[in-house]
Amino acid sequence: MSGHLDVMLGAALAIAIVMITTWVISLVLRNASIVDIVWGAGFVVVAWISLAIGDGTTARINLLTAMVTIWGLRLTAYLAWRNIGRDEDYRYQSMRRRQGDGFPIRSLVTVFGLQGLVMFVVSLPIQLAASATTPDIGWLAVLGVIVWGVGLFFETVGDAQLARFTADPDNVGAVMDRGLWRYTRHPNYFGDTCIWWGIFVVAAETTDARIGVVGPLLMTFMLLRVSGVAMLERGLIKRREGYDDYMARTPTFFPRSPKELPSDV
Repeated sequence: MSGHLDVMLGAALAIAIVMITTWVISLVLRNASIVDIVWGAGFVVVAWISLAIGDGTTARINLLTAMVTIWGLRLTAYLAWRNIGRDEDYRYQSMRRRQGDGFPIRSLVTVFGLQGLVMFVVSLPIQLAASATTPDIGWLAVLGVIVWGVGLFFETVGDAQLARFTADPDNVGAVMDRGLWRYTRHPNYFGDTCIWWGIFVVAAETTDARIGVVGPLLMTFMLLRVSGVAMLERGLIKRREGYDDYMARTPTFFPRSPKELPSDV
């Protein structure tokens, strides 16, 4: 039986190759934003490497591979459609100005290396489940797929609604508060969190993979406190007139009905 260490080493090597290759391409293009496009695809690579190396319960690892592949390829295709041909993201432009000639090495460590490390930790449930043979797939996997399905719905529909909204010239500078965005300010981030908790629940049907809970915990923390909600809203408050009112009436993360604000607010 291929042990957990075999799968984890294979995943680590695959992530290193993906990230270093992407870094080299980013230097050629002078655009570090391509790391965002590769993010989802990197998890797909990890899932298929885990499938190839591990010899755990076939149904479980096949299911996990399918879940990650559907999510990862959709996200990669969406971000490629949205970002290819556009200028480098302002975050990386700012870093490039600050670092000057030191930007290539700094970006390797703090952008590509750090994202590779996060990718490894977040994907631990998949890696650990790939070489676990008991128990057979059961009701917990069904629950995980339901949570994953809710996440895929929120992420896919939220992205589509936002893309349609921003494509309308009449909405330039306006706040998106329609569709799913009426019930949560970040349906895509909420969906992403559900995706990874659903994947963990499927993997956690085997005891070996339960320590992989650090994966969805890290993803949730990153989306809420680091590179997701917190970072995005700091900029939106400055750039979007009326965003503070939107924040006052709309839940940050978990969907629910918006608040009715006094007419003078």
